[in-house]
Amino acid sequence: MTTPSEEPASKRTYDVLVEDIEAGLRSGRFKIGDQLPGERILAESYGISRASVREAMRLLDAMGVLRSNNRSGPKSGAVIVSEPSAGLSATLRLHIASSRLPVAEIVEARILLETWAARTAAQHDDPAGIQRARELLEAMDAPDIEPEAFHALDAQFHLALSALAGNTVIETIMDSLRGSIRGYIKDALDALGEWPVVLEQLRAHHHAIFDAVEAKDAERAAELLRSHIVWLYEQAANKAR
Repeated sequence: MTTPSEEPASKRTYDVLVEDIEAGLRSGRFKIGDQLPGERILAESYGISRASVREAMRLLDAMGVLRSNNRSGPKSGAVIVSEPSAGLSATLRLHIASSRLPVAEIVEARILLETWAARTAAQHDDPAGIQRARELLEAMDAPDIEPEAFHALDAQFHLALSALAGNTVIETIMDSLRGSIRGYIKDALDALGEWPVVLEQLRAHHHAIFDAVEAKDAERAAELLRSHIVWLYEQAANKAR
């Protein structure tokens, strides 16, 4: 026999809060930037324990739907956000680590989506997007750039190119796929021990891809991007042997 405060183990009681936030976002009752009430009020409103509220908050935070804060008083509630690639990347990384999702297949999926994006981007007119990609390219050309800074700019550059395709779902998925193996690729490149040489190769790849997109040469942009991704994966695979 259970007491009123006990919650059946067979049912995740925090789902009531998760599902209501989903329904509220669909209906417009909740919007990006809205602040949720504090933990105590949520527990009372949904008829669940404060522990279940915390579980729901942790889940939604990991999914990129909420951003928690450490404030107290009226500003203590979490804020609704939309950061889908963060949650997807984290999930993919864990399943790659468990060997359920082979890196080679993640790379194949990335090639499929990024080459599509390159072809589509080359057919669109987006001067602001092209300028954003150019600025990132120039930042990566800075003399004596450190590997960590370069890798961060590299990720932004690829995302900027994919954004030129104008499909936010594809952009989000590609960011997640790239993010899921970013550490794997970075560690392999860093371990080569010839950063200046590797850096020049990466810069040459990026400039060629950008030039093809800017010139609206869709097929060349796609092929250069495919070759670039394959080259990165081969560097990592060779180092792992």
